[in-house]
Amino acid sequence: MGVMQDLGLNAAMLAEKLAAARVLVVGDVMLDRYWFGDVSRISPEAPVPVAKIARSEERAGGAANVARNIAGLGGKASILSVVGDDEAGNALEALLVRDGIATSLKRDANISTTVKLRVVARQQQLIRLDFEDAPSHEILADKLQEFADIVSEHDVVILSDYGKGGLTHVEEMIRLARAAGKPVLIDPKGDDYSKYAGATLLTPNRSEFRQVAGSWRDEDTLTRKAQDLREELNLDALLVTRSEEGMTLFRAEGALHQPTLAREVYDVSGAGDTVIGTLGLALAAGLTLPVAMSLANAAAGVVVGKLGTAVCTQQELLAL
Repeated sequence: MGVMQDLGLNAAMLAEKLAAARVLVVGDVMLDRYWFGDVSRISPEAPVPVAKIARSEERAGGAANVARNIAGLGGKASILSVVGDDEAGNALEALLVRDGIATSLKRDANISTTVKLRVVARQQQLIRLDFEDAPSHEILADKLQEFADIVSEHDVVILSDYGKGGLTHVEEMIRLARAAGKPVLIDPKGDDYSKYAGATLLTPNRSEFRQVAGSWRDEDTLTRKAQDLREELNLDALLVTRSEEGMTLFRAEGALHQPTLAREVYDVSGAGDTVIGTLGLALAAGLTLPVAMSLANAAAGVVVGKLGTAVCTQQELLAL
């Protein structure tokens, strides 16, 4: 049996529910640029490979990739973020509009849009070059005001933290969303999770959780550490994604584990975006958290089989 049959979901009914679901994504957006080429020699100037670039691609990354995953699954995604008043910001906005995402990108003339440039040869990444600046206080205040104005128009809020400064007001955003009765899902960053207190759900990966809670020797220790953190932060749930070990959901009623569904792991970049995007959309569609987790696990299994920042389409999910 497939994932859909196991969950007792009807594909047509699920597609209809997803299409009516509205998710607001806020956080750090970035433009992922890929330069593809070939390497056949070493530079005479230094012991480094010379990449002859044949083609390039641009994809929406960071919080923008979360929105892309939601749109790819057939949901209604809105994105609220800050970019520079530059060519990269224009390119990112065009990509989002093309994917049918309701886009509100605040332009900050004093910063550069975050860009991650990857040089890839023979399916291997040679180097990544990052360009980034923290947004200004005025622009962030303007974004917070718009968040307050539009949060009630959505079913679920996703805060995607990449540590670039776009979620400086995360505590206030959580307060505003919960006051409006909206679930708040957060992809966290850093070693201080106190700022995320009161959220509905956090989705740290294995290494991020270890950075905050410390290491564990067995499942019992992991469960204790996860439940302690969940209670300390007053969260409804904590979902730890564990790469090849699958993912584990911790709630007051206990822990629920699912093994990975990935058939072939090709590139894990962006998998966390897929997990939280699918989770948020499924909850916005009225599905239970365990069912939403199963769909997120299945969608993640699809994207890790693709190169670079990628999405799982509704067609791919419903076919599982």
